[in-house]
Amino acid sequence: MNFYWEIVSVFFALIFLSWILVEIVRGSRRRNARSRGFGQYRGFSLSTIILNVIISVLYLGFGLFDWFNYKTIKSKWFFSAIAWILASVVVVYSKFTILNREKKWPVILIFWWVFSTIIGFLCVFRYLSEFLKFVEIPDYFPQASVVDVASFPLSLLLCFFNIFGCTKNDSDLQVQEPLLQNENNESQVFTGAGIWSRISFQWLNELFETGRVQKLEFSHVPSVPVSERADNAANVLEQSLWHQKIEDASLTSAILHATWKSMAINAVFAGINTAASYTGPFLITNLVNYLLEKSEGTSFEYGFLLAFIIFFSKTLESVTQRQWYFGAHRIGLRVQAALTVLIYKMSISMKYSGPNSGKIINLINVDAERIGDCCLHIHGVWLLPLQVFLAFAILYGNLGVAPAFATLLTTVLVVVCNVPLVKMQKSFESNIMEAKDSRIKKTSEILKSMRVLKLHGWEQRFLMKLLQLRETERSWLKRYLYTCSAVAFLFWTSPTLVSVVTFGVCILVKTPLTAGTVLSTLATLRILQEAIYNLPELISIIARTKVSLYRVCEFIKEDRRNKPIHCHTSKASSNIGIKIEKGEYTWETSDRNLNKLVLKIMEKLSVVQGYKVAICGSVGSGKSSLLYSILGEIPRISGTRIKVYGTKAIVPQTSWIQTGTVRDNVLFGKNMDGAFYEHVLKACALDQDIKMWANGDLSLIGERGINLSGGQKQRIQLGRAVYSDSDVYFLDDPFSAVDAHTGTHLFKKCLMQLLSNKTVVYTTHQLEFLEAADLVLVIKDGLIAQSGKFEDLIKNPKGELVCQLAAYKKSINQLKTSQKDNPCDNSAPHAEDGIEELKEQQREPLSNGKLQEKIQEEEEEAETGRVKWGVYSTFLTSAYGGAFIPIILLCHVFFQGLQMASNYWLAWATEKQGRVNSNQQLIGIFILLSFGSSAFILGRAVFLSTIALETGKNLFHGMTTAIFRAPISFFDLTPSSRILSRCSTDQSTIDTNIPYRVAGLVFAIIQLFFVIALMSHVAWEIFLLFLLVIGISLWYQAYYITTARELARMVGIRKAPILHHFSESITGATTIRCFNQEDRFLMKLLSLIDDYSRVAFHNAATMEWLSVRTNFLFNLVFFLVLIILVSLPPSTIDPSLAGLAATYGLNLNVLQAWIIWNMCNVENKMISVERILQFTNIPSEAPLVIEKCRPNPEWPSHGRIELENLHVQYNPDLPMVLKGITCTFPGNKKIGIVGRTGSGKSTLIQALFRVMEPSRGRIVIDGIDISEIGLLDLRSRLGIIPQDPTLFQGTIRTNLDPLEQHTDKEIWEVLNKCRLAEIIRQDIRLLDEPVSEDGQNWSVGQRQLVCLARVLMNRRKILVLDEATASIDIATDNFIQQMIKKDTSGCTVITVAHRIPTVIDSDLVLVLDGGNIVEYDAPARLLEDSSSSFSKLVAEFSSRSSRRTRGTS
Repeated sequence: MNFYWEIVSVFFALIFLSWILVEIVRGSRRRNARSRGFGQYRGFSLSTIILNVIISVLYLGFGLFDWFNYKTIKSKWFFSAIAWILASVVVVYSKFTILNREKKWPVILIFWWVFSTIIGFLCVFRYLSEFLKFVEIPDYFPQASVVDVASFPLSLLLCFFNIFGCTKNDSDLQVQEPLLQNENNESQVFTGAGIWSRISFQWLNELFETGRVQKLEFSHVPSVPVSERADNAANVLEQSLWHQKIEDASLTSAILHATWKSMAINAVFAGINTAASYTGPFLITNLVNYLLEKSEGTSFEYGFLLAFIIFFSKTLESVTQRQWYFGAHRIGLRVQAALTVLIYKMSISMKYSGPNSGKIINLINVDAERIGDCCLHIHGVWLLPLQVFLAFAILYGNLGVAPAFATLLTTVLVVVCNVPLVKMQKSFESNIMEAKDSRIKKTSEILKSMRVLKLHGWEQRFLMKLLQLRETERSWLKRYLYTCSAVAFLFWTSPTLVSVVTFGVCILVKTPLTAGTVLSTLATLRILQEAIYNLPELISIIARTKVSLYRVCEFIKEDRRNKPIHCHTSKASSNIGIKIEKGEYTWETSDRNLNKLVLKIMEKLSVVQGYKVAICGSVGSGKSSLLYSILGEIPRISGTRIKVYGTKAIVPQTSWIQTGTVRDNVLFGKNMDGAFYEHVLKACALDQDIKMWANGDLSLIGERGINLSGGQKQRIQLGRAVYSDSDVYFLDDPFSAVDAHTGTHLFKKCLMQLLSNKTVVYTTHQLEFLEAADLVLVIKDGLIAQSGKFEDLIKNPKGELVCQLAAYKKSINQLKTSQKDNPCDNSAPHAEDGIEELKEQQREPLSNGKLQEKIQEEEEEAETGRVKWGVYSTFLTSAYGGAFIPIILLCHVFFQGLQMASNYWLAWATEKQGRVNSNQQLIGIFILLSFGSSAFILGRAVFLSTIALETGKNLFHGMTTAIFRAPISFFDLTPSSRILSRCSTDQSTIDTNIPYRVAGLVFAIIQLFFVIALMSHVAWEIFLLFLLVIGISLWYQAYYITTARELARMVGIRKAPILHHFSESITGATTIRCFNQEDRFLMKLLSLIDDYSRVAFHNAATMEWLSVRTNFLFNLVFFLVLIILVSLPPSTIDPSLAGLAATYGLNLNVLQAWIIWNMCNVENKMISVERILQFTNIPSEAPLVIEKCRPNPEWPSHGRIELENLHVQYNPDLPMVLKGITCTFPGNKKIGIVGRTGSGKSTLIQALFRVMEPSRGRIVIDGIDISEIGLLDLRSRLGIIPQDPTLFQGTIRTNLDPLEQHTDKEIWEVLNKCRLAEIIRQDIRLLDEPVSEDGQNWSVGQRQLVCLARVLMNRRKILVLDEATASIDIATDNFIQQMIKKDTSGCTVITVAHRIPTVIDSDLVLVLDGGNIVEYDAPARLLEDSSSSFSKLVAEFSSRSSRRTRGTS
């Protein structure tokens, strides 16, 4: 048969040679042919070349070996070598020609690979049959040689690689090529891959080729497979969950039920992997005995057979491990996506008693991710018992019953000892998560309120509060990490303890120990040791996952218990729009004893379709509560549900604007109707703004409408509602944020014209808008005090409405008093549209012009290329300058050396009888070496935890400090989700992941060096093999990392939009529900999650792509090592050392995979450090304090403000907002500032507080140029009440006195002044009454009063009121103005207001328009000129108001 084999080899060699010559001739005609679509073949063609070359080298090498040793060469090896070399040439040539054109290998190659595989199989089969003697083999079967056995698996790989793995793809790719950009086709890249393509992850080759030749972009990444999409995953999980009762709802059971099929398949791979991993230890005894017993004449076949079986089992182990890990990542992604969708659905549907946004962010950002990650480790729960059983079986065969049982009992004892540690870790983890919740919640609140904090100069105080919360979290983290150190020490010591007990029992029962049994036992315990090593991490992961499961499950149960009753929205058969029923409502439901009734409806009311219903009342009377009770947003504790017929729209008092274009905000998911859209823009007074913006209605709005004025936000909200064309509208005080002209315009054009046939319910403090209402509801103390038509209600002189109108008349009388000497004719005809009376000049782009163009183009900045070495250096030296790093490295070197020495000691001492004096000496030295290594492990673990704590502390402090010192423009341009993702996910990664990943990488490299040194000591040729394989592995790693690095960055970038969408949706949940837009927002979330899964899926797959290749290389080199050990003469090697090398080599693939995985994972995780350092190096504001230029403690003593040629612009590329303003605000005077929306009022105030620095000119306060002093010295000496009232979660006391500088007496005194004392005394907790997140349990008017009290208590010499009373009723406003006038008699008060009565009694009025001073004089003098802008404002307000008050005279 060998003769025929030689003939066939010669035949194929001749055909290969002929083919090459013919192709060279034909190829000259095609040199200009373009290469198409080769990207997807690069990986497998390279592997095909390598396999062919290896087989060629095997035949050629053994032929040369025979020649040098025996001076002869077998003709079979010679002809086979020639055929394989020519086949390799054909493969290389085909790679650059045939494969590019036809996308398939030449047929002759396919025949050769199949033929070689069949012959190899027959050779191996004959050898095994003769060796095992189970069947008679005919003579015509080919004779087996070592080369045939070694080359058979490689030939088999070639066949699978190029026939079964590519046949399907070749045909499919040609058909699909024109459609590659289609999303459905892209998702087929994975699902359409063949078996071999999936095993080798060949389907990623095209992605790698793209990443190699250009920077990988998101569009290059194929779509996520349909099975991984968020909607599919969420539907399956929800079906599993909703079948359970609320009380017994188990999220764990639901997840297992939803993923059991994938889990089962994954379990099969895990089981095969575990079984294959124990094949090596099972056979190592035979291999070591063979090495010990072989002589010069011993046959090599038995040794080669053992080497081949070990190689095959290691290859099977590697392949199944890759499939297991990748399958676990897929399951984890689906679980994470499903939980995120589930939490979102519940968050957006919870109408009341919902958790704070900080907790929800942690639920999706930390808890859902942890539960998903646990899928990778969940099989460890049952694999550990399986590993113990397999180890027990091997030990039983090698050592007998007693030592095996001793090993089993010791292992069980070690596992049982973990119970208290698990409980401690779980407890610490729960406390860490609670502390993290509090920190993230506070961070989110601070970011939303950063402008207010900077204006008041409070940022350092709130920074300290945040650092205190971090310190609380860090204290629990410290306990947790040091507990992990104790666990690590225990379990790194456990294998040593198990070994000592095992061999100690062997000595006691006099079990004979040989080098083979000792090394087999050590190999078995090493694999068991891996499981035990991983047990601390498994315990930690399970503890963290249980905490996360509990938190998510409690959230789900809370949602299901408080499932809101949906508001009635069907069309009524009659003409009724709203049916208001009797009922009682309260905001608080968590503590029944502290519930405060906010609204009580005593009688039924029916609102006819098309009616305009006005709701008025004093601050805190319950106006908004009535409106939200109609919407079903307040818990009803008694009574009947209110019914609303038809679709609804709402304009909330606190503006909710989405990040996006102006057009997107107005359309809000509806299709564009051009004509109607233009009508809406005009009616909402948005058309003029849009004309002035650079990109019109396509201009981008920043987060929370940060780059819009309050009036613009309110008008966009109104436009959103009007464009929805709903049946019923709810407007919560929509006119308070706009000036008098604009308010009139909105009322006429929107309410009375566009919405003339709609049912509208609106709350207002502008009583001039009541007369046009069909029904007026007057609220007082949570009750509907009066209801009816305006004309009827004002006939009751004792009615609540008349009392409010009396205060209103008082304001009007102020105007009349000011106008009594004014000759202007108030009855002069006005333009049809009042908003056009004051000529509009150039407006600021998007109000303040805050870098609108930049925002529009703003994508999260990501570094490119590899992570810079500076990032690694900063990370490594962040803790104690890196002083502990050498100590940790030395600890591990000593540990590894002592471990290897103890194992060699046992193998050497038991190789021959008499090498040791006694068994006591044998076990004593082993114990000394083993426990000596454990001491170094303890030091390593403690030092590592110390470094992790200090590194996390320093990086967090640097980033947080830099963020707090950043200018306001940074917060305008940076979505809070980007900051929060760094503060949560990235910081958690640094706290508990990166230090241990970096350490694990270094430790594994040290261990690999020890193994290479050991094997090279046995045979120096092995060192050359390792150099070659390490070189190839590094090439693979370099090829891989260019793509994987960008994918890892995309993972972080694609996570932030999910958090932003969550945060935005929770804030606007009421609006979303009212517009019935839940489905649209859910679809957007699904799309964002799919985008994240898309990059995370391929990021996980790329790591497996690399591992499967490097694993095979190291398995191959281990196979060659075994061949070398078997082939070397007995006299040239130390059998004990060779056996020890083989024992350590069994874990070579695991060690190598761990190194490669950690190497790539460290760089990917190091991106978290990179992202945090990005925010550590952001530009900062001017210094808080300049020691050389500190003002006197009494400054400012007079309050004189001089503006000298003040020019302000938001960016050098944008036009000036303030254009050369020059004026003086005298000390101790009241200055009123008025002007159109966008005229520069807010910009002037920001320049005064140096939120914006002047481009030219300066501001001087009491003789000091404010640009020369520190920001804290400036802002802490000024007082301001900003337009948007801001309260912080806490208590009334902490909101009024955040710096803790005042006594309770002083606090009550100012509360009485602001008419808040009676409201607060209604709660038994008084000043400790809680304030919810964003002050949501207080009305907007009440929040403004709290802000007013906060400022008045500090008694600043200069006080700025920026629309401070816009949301307060007229009576309270009059009272507040009188109180301010009295309380600030010695102060300079600057008032920015839309209400004319608020500024009419000022000493001076400054009128701004287009960034210029239009008028600046005393009000009386300005009113003398009927053509003045101020006169026109007063005339408009007077004429509008007088018509409303005539009927009450």
